Amino acid sequence: MARFFQPKKKTQFETKHQSVLVERMDHNGAGIAYQKNKPVFIDGALPGEQVVIQLTESKSKFARAKLIKLLKPSEQRLKPFCKHFNQCGGCHLQHMDYASQVEHKGQSLSHLMSQYQTPATEIAEPITGPQVGYRRRARVSLFMDRKNQQLQFGFRKKQSKHIENVTDCAVLEPSLNALLPKLKALLDTFSQPMNLGHVELVLSDKGPVIVLRHLKPLADKDQQALIDLATEQGAILYSMPETDQLVRLVGDAPTYSETGVTLPFEPNHFIQVNQQVNQKMVAQAIEWLNPQADERFLDLFCGLGNFSLPIAQQSALVVGVEGVDEMVKQATSNAEVNQLNNATFYQANLEEELSSQPWAKEKFDKVLLDPARAGASGIVDQISALGAKSVVYVSCNPATLARDTASLQNQGYQMVKMGMLDMFPHTSHLESMALFVKEKS
Repeated sequence: MARFFQPKKKTQFETKHQSVLVERMDHNGAGIAYQKNKPVFIDGALPGEQVVIQLTESKSKFARAKLIKLLKPSEQRLKPFCKHFNQCGGCHLQHMDYASQVEHKGQSLSHLMSQYQTPATEIAEPITGPQVGYRRRARVSLFMDRKNQQLQFGFRKKQSKHIENVTDCAVLEPSLNALLPKLKALLDTFSQPMNLGHVELVLSDKGPVIVLRHLKPLADKDQQALIDLATEQGAILYSMPETDQLVRLVGDAPTYSETGVTLPFEPNHFIQVNQQVNQKMVAQAIEWLNPQADERFLDLFCGLGNFSLPIAQQSALVVGVEGVDEMVKQATSNAEVNQLNNATFYQANLEEELSSQPWAKEKFDKVLLDPARAGASGIVDQISALGAKSVVYVSCNPATLARDTASLQNQGYQMVKMGMLDMFPHTSHLESMALFVKEKS
């Protein structure tokens, strides 16, 4: 018998304004109220607030709503310090006082890790830094609005590809923030603004770094004007004609100095956004690992040597492993710059079985992992075979840390310390660090 397509009826839900009590926040910073035991997620709402909402989505197990009005605000609520708060997709927790932000993130981490923590787990004091002016790198989006004949310059709007025009960002490091209006004014004069991609800003020890991504060659007068601006501002200038190509036009190669080492880098290399929190993070990792002069260390996902090189100053040997060959070459060069001949770097796919790698055939006393958001799936299962008696895991995603913790526990490691790192104030993003020690058999 023939079957005919019948479109599903759209689910109807109540869109009238409703008053609800916000009971808690989720890990992404949205307030949660309950209607008939179903959670309703409300962006911008804080725990304890009585609010008026309008449903925007309703599923069988959850709903989402727009905040219409505050009936009873929380004592944690503050007036956002940025005029772009309601539009910009960046710092979405500005309406919450900072102490409460830190407490919320700590509770979120503990909640996600609760099934893996043991009674012996020590919760470290949160690592925090400046609340504003902390970002030492940012990407500014560019788009030529042909309809209005205006160049859009700023950051993505909340849950949108559209751009919120921003020339003053309070969380951007002051010398980078000061460049925003100057760059906007200059790019407005370019002869072919439709061929501009984005601007990358990075702070180095040698001054601000400006990278302009352009889709076609710049006109001579436009490039010269950009060079003049960079020279006037004491900035290092790169053009980026292709996604993997950088051309330095002004200044020397950038560096940053932290925890006793100097790290040259290129602006497309990964460096931590928050310099002060990074310094405290590296110091805490070293304190927890307690390197000894006769010990061998393995640093997985080592990047430029952010952890490897400071550890190498206190240990017999450090082997750093990274998936990106360009970063491996830079880390090797960075070890030479710092006259550290006991740090060696290798390229490897850390999602694969690695026992055949020459560096993996040797045993290590201690291991540090600092993976991306996807976590350390694959390599984490091989930690015990490497001989490590203790492991420090630095995570930018508590969900994958929780997953990888299960693997470490199955290998006989016990989590003995855990702490939150607030690398991105006023956002729900949290980083964490955990110390695992091999149980004695």
